Amino acid sequence: MRRLNKSLRKELNCPAGTHFTDTDGANIFYNAVAQCLNKLYICAHSQIFSNKFNITSIMQNRRNFLKQASFVLAGGMVAPQLLTSCGGKATAATPTKTIGLQLYSLRDMVKDEGIRKVLETVAKMGYKNLEAADYSNGKIYGLAPSEFKTIIDDLGLKCTSAHLNQTYTKETEAEVMAWWDQAIAAHNEIGVKYIVQPWMFVNELTTLDDIKLYCDYFTSVGYKAAAASIAFGYHNHNFEFNKIGDQLIYDYMLDNVSKNHVFFELDVYWCIVGGGDPVAYLKERPSQFKAIHIKDEKEIGASGEIDFQPIFEQMKANNIKDWYVEVEEYTNNDPVASVQESFDYLNKAEYVY
Repeated sequence: MRRLNKSLRKELNCPAGTHFTDTDGANIFYNAVAQCLNKLYICAHSQIFSNKFNITSIMQNRRNFLKQASFVLAGGMVAPQLLTSCGGKATAATPTKTIGLQLYSLRDMVKDEGIRKVLETVAKMGYKNLEAADYSNGKIYGLAPSEFKTIIDDLGLKCTSAHLNQTYTKETEAEVMAWWDQAIAAHNEIGVKYIVQPWMFVNELTTLDDIKLYCDYFTSVGYKAAAASIAFGYHNHNFEFNKIGDQLIYDYMLDNVSKNHVFFELDVYWCIVGGGDPVAYLKERPSQFKAIHIKDEKEIGASGEIDFQPIFEQMKANNIKDWYVEVEEYTNNDPVASVQESFDYLNKAEYVY
């Protein structure tokens, strides 16, 4: 028991004089294991586990339960990271924040190892929501929508948004709208809340009439998406914060789309690079921003140049529930490490919800 007391004091960070009885030690162990098993039981990944153990019968016999749980722990099936207090309360270190990821962040891994491996990796990192970025001819990442949905469901993930890009001209209007009909149907099958046009063509010859044409185009797509109970949006880069004459392109777009049929996914990094203030936009036009891209020059927080706290505070004030990490460049040319680092940074930040 002396060795147990020493181990428990060290693990629980208790004062040197704290003494544990045999019953205390057993109860602490039992409670910790019980919470781990309960979380695993309801997790999508617990299918293998639940086939091996009958939770009801195990719980009926405490001694048998502890014996079985010891084998599970020894086999590494339960994550060893438990946060405990001297009062004996134990909680799993599983992240509780709903952190989303734009899958474009792992685009090279998709090409090299396939989407299934990417999704498995993302789930292990702790991400919850996904924003897809690969659609063609009715398929998402080369898979039928039903197949893609089965994979993410099995991993406990949700694909809540998708980036789709289709260039528009008046001459190709019928063809473009037919393309959107198919795309909307495919993404409706996987259960997205949003579909987002991530870019539009703008150069030094672009006029406000050209931007108005895009606004009308986006509104038309927005009506189509709304019929499928999906919201249509536009994602900015930095060029939208340039002016045509005395008119800021981004503000013109905000004013000239149908506000009931087109929302804006604010990329906070590109907004800042373009000279805009993401917090000010969120304060001034709360109803027009439904989703957010949390982005930095490379890994989230690595540049030290973006103060994410006021952004998240305003997002929370606006009741924005959907936001996605996007990592386009990597410090050590290791996308997986960069995406994990970004998750860890946000998961530890107290202001992130």
